[in-house]
Amino acid sequence: MFNSKKLVGALPRQGRGASLVFRAIGLVAAVFLLYGVPAQAQTLPYDHMHISVPDPAKAADWYIKYMGGTKASTPTQVFFGPTLFMFRQAADAKPSEGSVIDHVGFSFADLDAKMAELQAAGTKVVTPARDVPGLFKLAFVEDPWGTKIELVQDAETPGFHHIHLRAVDPEAMMKWLSDSFGGERAKLKNRIDALLYQKIWVLIQKAPAAPAPSAGNVIDHLGWKAADLDATAAALKAKGVTFTTEPRAAGALKISFVEGPDKLRVEVLQRP
Repeated sequence: MFNSKKLVGALPRQGRGASLVFRAIGLVAAVFLLYGVPAQAQTLPYDHMHISVPDPAKAADWYIKYMGGTKASTPTQVFFGPTLFMFRQAADAKPSEGSVIDHVGFSFADLDAKMAELQAAGTKVVTPARDVPGLFKLAFVEDPWGTKIELVQDAETPGFHHIHLRAVDPEAMMKWLSDSFGGERAKLKNRIDALLYQKIWVLIQKAPAAPAPSAGNVIDHLGWKAADLDATAAALKAKGVTFTTEPRAAGALKISFVEGPDKLRVEVLQRP
């Protein structure tokens, strides 16, 4: 078994400062390789949600008015904190419910007031507000284009709260996301297993059957950001991640797409 005290004792006594530090680092790295300690995946910043709708500008306005987003540099994009909701034109996108990306969640200080506002605006209510003991008050609605939205009253995480996936094997999905994009393994309210990216929770529910692929649905894909896409792509390929679109230039961006379990579509991009 690895003994850190023996390792420190084995270091040469001659030489000080940076030389000794580098020797120690080299020995520790060698021990990690020898004993097979797995490398921790670097956590990539969560970047965006891709929403497919017939009228992107109208959808962006709806999310600003009712979900509390702020205008981005283009009329088809909305910021929720550092996360972009990117609306793209599609006439025949299918509703999100039942797909691998089942819904997104937003948190409000007063859920009853928000539900009254949405109902007055004619928003479809899927599940009325109710208290879940030990968790929080929650409700489900659907935006005018088929995106299922969970509304919660969680003072700890206001605004864009979570992404809810469905998978045949939730643990396999959790591992794939963690191995690929990092994230902190945590429990929401000490109850629900999840991955945490900045302040965004990724929750994974067991699906009784294979969920619909995300591509072609109103929530088309998830998006993570890399500082160096080529290097990140090489690291992902070394882990066996399948690329459906190789890294390429797209205007000022560099983009790529990968496919995860249950045909989860993910964009990995590099911004200028």
